[in-house]
Amino acid sequence: MQIRTNVANGMPEITGFHEPRTGSVQYVVADPSTRHCAIIDPVLDYDEKSGSIATRSAEVILAHCRRDGLIPVWILDTHPHADHLSAADYLRRRTGAQTAIGARITEVQKLWRRIYALGQDFATDGSQWDRLFEDGDSFEIGALRARVMASPGHTLCSVSYLIGDAAFIHDTLFMPDCGTARTDFPGGDAAQLWSSIQAILSLPPETRLFTGHDYPGPDRAAHWESSVASQIDGNAHLRVAGEAGFVAMRQARDRLLPMPALILHALQVNLCAGRLPDADHEGRRFLKIPLDALGTPPWSISTNN
Repeated sequence: MQIRTNVANGMPEITGFHEPRTGSVQYVVADPSTRHCAIIDPVLDYDEKSGSIATRSAEVILAHCRRDGLIPVWILDTHPHADHLSAADYLRRRTGAQTAIGARITEVQKLWRRIYALGQDFATDGSQWDRLFEDGDSFEIGALRARVMASPGHTLCSVSYLIGDAAFIHDTLFMPDCGTARTDFPGGDAAQLWSSIQAILSLPPETRLFTGHDYPGPDRAAHWESSVASQIDGNAHLRVAGEAGFVAMRQARDRLLPMPALILHALQVNLCAGRLPDADHEGRRFLKIPLDALGTPPWSISTNN
């Protein structure tokens, strides 16, 4: 499902694409004047039961760009996702757009290199991307000015992208009824997430916030746009007494959450900007699944947030 938001003069044209299997939301953010655009957090379709890779979601985005006369110039990761494989490399090869992620990806690469036992030959300098963004960096999408804001907590290297009147806040705040992101992945930190959320909520109240996931239920369809004001007024996980209350709530909730089904499949690809493992001499590719790497999960609760 895709939904285009209204475009104000000089503001970005934003189209969201909800991928229902993982609940992920992918974005195309376009400059109305030059038709240059950025693609944020694209999904590479992967079936863990068969090991099959497909590019259906990415092709929908490419078709949208062709139909609207858009020229991709950036492919932006907000963080290395744990619930889906990234299509960044596929889209880079198809479009020639630059890839980028937060600079602290190097710390995440070092952490997961140990978990996967990838060896010293695995590059942990972020060179898999064309650019690594520091907090406060800026860049252009055509005539649009974009700014990077570090948003750690869900992961060490999470960043938000501030473009015009919009902020792409990935796994920090979900829609108000769904609350906030988990912080129990390696390198996650509930206190850091609280600080990141406060920075987002200090933006102007009318700032449009675009989340990285939505998990619709029987009572509503998928949504992914809120505002600073609506999050302050109604986020289900912020009805607590300050940072201490939030950290206690988030840590208690996280202890009950199972790991995402694709975390061990996805991270080894997403740490490489969506590049699949090299093929062997027979053209076969293999994912590496470390056993007992993430502790003993609870088995009774299946919610994602």
